[in-house]
Amino acid sequence: MSPSAPESAALVVTRTRTELAAARAGLTGPVAVVMTMGALHAGHAELIREARRRAASVLVTIFLNPLQFGPNEDLARYPRTLDDDLALAAGHGADVVFAPGPDVVYPDGDPGVRIAAGPLGQVLEGASRPGHFDGVLTVVAKLLHLTRADLAFFGQKDAQQLLLVRRMVRDLDLGVEVVAVPTVREDDGLAMSSRNRYLTPFDREVALVLQRALEAGRRAASEGPSAVRRAARDVLVAEPAARVDYLALVDPHDLADVPEHHHGEALLAVAARVGSTRLIDNVPLVVGRGVD
Repeated sequence: MSPSAPESAALVVTRTRTELAAARAGLTGPVAVVMTMGALHAGHAELIREARRRAASVLVTIFLNPLQFGPNEDLARYPRTLDDDLALAAGHGADVVFAPGPDVVYPDGDPGVRIAAGPLGQVLEGASRPGHFDGVLTVVAKLLHLTRADLAFFGQKDAQQLLLVRRMVRDLDLGVEVVAVPTVREDDGLAMSSRNRYLTPFDREVALVLQRALEAGRRAASEGPSAVRRAARDVLVAEPAARVDYLALVDPHDLADVPEHHHGEALLAVAARVGSTRLIDNVPLVVGRGVD
């Protein structure tokens, strides 16, 4: 346990619906949930710590959801580090971990009924990964029902996912408060991700171009949308080893491209493949002349 980690009772690890229900019955409220796919890192630790600060009980789910992976994506090689994950969860204040297999979450196989992400799920990440957000929202909804959480914590790095979860919770009256936690970065600025462990030392240096591009765009924010896009694009173009999927400056509420006359909030988002690894990152901005 790290010196700053809170003292907590022994972690309860559950793998079945029955075990989860029994453990959940013993939790005092409000109850927070942090949903993960495993391979936990310092970004997940911050989610758990923030949940610990806001709630009486913290439940962490560890489930590698097959529904959100496309046929050519990295489900088979996605890191599986359950023992380390349990230690991290316990060390940062989790009370219960739910670590089911696919047969527990989807007892009848692939679900015949899924939640459709709609138009918001068809742009940016959704355009590059068709069906991805349908799989995300389906499992998030199931886990919210199974955990009966009062609060759910998600990282700002996955900004589109965060927006869609909030929209689903509102549209379907799921009765949970969705809490955003700022992106956690490595000392060199790289956004924390379970996929960072795939990067070779060379790839790791190349990957820093994402954060540099976002920072260049942020510095140009007072000059307007075109300047933001141009500044970020110039940084990306200078690093040919990063294969850019998209660079977008969008309205954070509906993901529509912001027009040139836009003044106010915006989200600068980027996705690129570095070596064999696909990475995403984003930064919120306030755009427009005279705006700091």
